[in-house]
Order: sequence, then C-alpha cells, then structure tokens
Amino acid sequence: MTAGTPDMAARPAGQLPGATLPPAPAREVTAASDPGVPTGGFAAFVRAFRQSKAGLLGVGIVLGAIAFSFLGPLFYHTDQVHVNLNAISQPPSARHLLGTNAVGNDVLGQLMLGGQSSIEIGLAAALLASILGTVWGAVAGYAGGWLDAVMMRVVDSMIAIPHLLMILLLTSIFGPSTPVLILVIAIVSWLATARLVRGDALSLVTRDFVHAARAAGAAPGWVVRRHIIPNVIGIIVVQTTFEVANAILLLAGLSFLGLGPQPPAANWGGMLSNGLNFVFDGYWWLIYPAGAAIVLTVCAFNMIGDALRDTFEVRLRRR
Repeated sequence: MTAGTPDMAARPAGQLPGATLPPAPAREVTAASDPGVPTGGFAAFVRAFRQSKAGLLGVGIVLGAIAFSFLGPLFYHTDQVHVNLNAISQPPSARHLLGTNAVGNDVLGQLMLGGQSSIEIGLAAALLASILGTVWGAVAGYAGGWLDAVMMRVVDSMIAIPHLLMILLLTSIFGPSTPVLILVIAIVSWLATARLVRGDALSLVTRDFVHAARAAGAAPGWVVRRHIIPNVIGIIVVQTTFEVANAILLLAGLSFLGLGPQPPAANWGGMLSNGLNFVFDGYWWLIYPAGAAIVLTVCAFNMIGDALRDTFEVRLRRR
C-alpha cells in the first residue's frame, strides 16, 4: 500500500470509494440518564411528591382517618341510636375502649361515625367550592374588561362579609342539614380559588396558543375548557386540599355552636362541644379524642397541600 492511498481495510464491505459513513445514531436522553431533563406524566409527579416526608405523612394520616371512619364500624359494632342508662359516662375499659358519653353511647364508635360526616362534608364542600371558583375565575380572567371587573367586585364584596356570620345566617334560615351545610361552606370557600385562578388566567390569555385559538375562530367556552383550566390545574389541586381542611374546621365550629348535623348524626365538632360540658368533671375521654381527630386531620390535609404546592413549583422551575 503506497502513501496517500486510503486504507481499504478501514472501509466497510460494499462501501464505494469516496462515500461517507452515516452519522452515528444520537443517544436517547432519558430521565434516568440525565437527571436535569424534566419529565412529565403522573409517574414523574408521584416521584417528585414522594420526596416530601411531610406530604407522605399527611397522606398516611388521611388514609388512616378514612379507614378508621368508614371501615372501623364494620369491625367495631356499637349502638349510637338508643340511650343506655346503665353505661353513662363510663371510663375507658375493655368493653368500651374510649369509654361512654353522657347517654351511654360508645365514644370510639361515635368517633368513627363522626369522622364519616366530617370527611364527607369537608370533601364535598371543597370539591363544590373548587368547581365554582375555577369556572368563575377562568371566565373572569379570559373575558377581561368590564365583565372581569364586575365578577371580581362580586368576589371582593363577599370576601368582605365575615364568613362565620354568613354561615350562621344561612344555616339558621335553611336548617343545619347535610346538603345545606355542604352548600353554605362551599359558598364561603370558593372565593379564594376564584381569585387564584383568575390571576393565572390573566397571564394565560397573553400566550401564543390562546391567540392562535382565537385567530382560528374557537369559541370562548372552548378556549377556557381547552387552554385555560388545564393550565391552572396545579393551583386548583393545591387549593382544593387546603379547602378540605378549612371545611372540616368550619363544620367543627358550626357543630360547636349547635348548627352542625343534628342527633343521632355525629360529628367531631359536636362531640367536642358536648364533652366541654364535663371538662371540670375529669371525663377526658369526651374531649381529647374528638379534638385530636380534628387537629390531626386538618394538619394532614395542610401538609398534603404544602407538599403538592412545592411539587408543582419544582416542576415548573425545571421547565
């Protein structure tokens, strides 16, 4: 082989002289190979959420409260309807693990039933408030102009009214039934969601994809459903979690004032109110279990909300 002659052994078989080698295939960059690449999807969100120990603790407490309230009565049977004069205000024992109340009902069984109403009303009121607040805020932010001004003045006016006063007025008029409680708690809870969603909607209407949808002749309702609401889902999820905690606290306050679900229905706020009548008699089992249940559940939902907010913020910064 002479100098200047290309090395034939280095050329693949069948390749003509002067032909260039095809470029090597690009290495696919994945989340596993490059931690700096943002990943999408529910699995990636769960991985990010699992990094929060407080959030996981909150999820564990909430799941425990749900299992305790809804599965507990299936294994721990008690009579919460009839009065048992032979078991009035008994301390905790092997037969009554948390003692009995002033009418002889088992406190542990009442705590389970009270958890059902507290969690159900809290979740239902928060969900209804989130739906109403999301629609109101998205429409106001997308429409802008005079319609946005009028809609947000309505929100500001309702925020100026003390929530507890409004709830007391509505429950006194319509009665403290479960549907009424869900509705009145939702009425005072959707305002914060509306303001948050409206703030993000104002920035979204300036984005190119919204301008393109408008230029293509898309209806306003379609743009709101397709582009505005899906892009504020993070705010909605986080705020809904906080609203559940607020709804449980509002229900406990109403029940403490005697405007919660009426007997024989039970709830944690009503149990706490009844137990305070015996605070100086040493009947601690009538006060602490219900109070601890309220505090733990509310704190758990707040921890979940904080963890969700941090997770969404981290994912947005990576993008």
